[in-house]
Amino acid sequence: MRRRDFINIAAVSAAGVAGVGVVIPLVSQMSASADVLAASSTEVDISAIQPGQAIKAVFRKQPVFVRNLTPQEIAEANAVPLDTLRDPQTLAERTKEGKENWLITMGVCTHLGCVPLGAGEGETRGEFGGYFCPCHGSYYDTAARIRKGPAPTNLEVPEYEFTSDSVVKIG
Repeated sequence: MRRRDFINIAAVSAAGVAGVGVVIPLVSQMSASADVLAASSTEVDISAIQPGQAIKAVFRKQPVFVRNLTPQEIAEANAVPLDTLRDPQTLAERTKEGKENWLITMGVCTHLGCVPLGAGEGETRGEFGGYFCPCHGSYYDTAARIRKGPAPTNLEVPEYEFTSDSVVKIG
């Protein structure tokens, strides 16, 4: 390698590192700060959701599924052996104590970020009765736990609290 080639490679490499050093702070300053994210929340009226029904809401520009589980769906979810689950979690770990019939999850598939079907009226719920991601074929059960397909983990459960019997605050 000639000296001139080495100097050219070194100069281009230094310019690339400097360019990355300038771009990263510019991009990161565009995202919301931690205090703004902490203050963001969404309130959802759940009074009209009948047992067995689900709705879609929006939290931080992402879909959220709010499902009112039936006693049969709760029994089915509790009957699943944890050792058969890829991401083992009980229904009790995914719901609030005393409100086990209310399952609230982010509506984003953990594989590549598609929105699964199953929360809307007439949508395909898949072979486990929960959600089905049409992008790559992930199947979730009624507790939004991954049962089949490429998704690595269950649908995420966001922070939430019940402010009354008919309103849930997400975030």
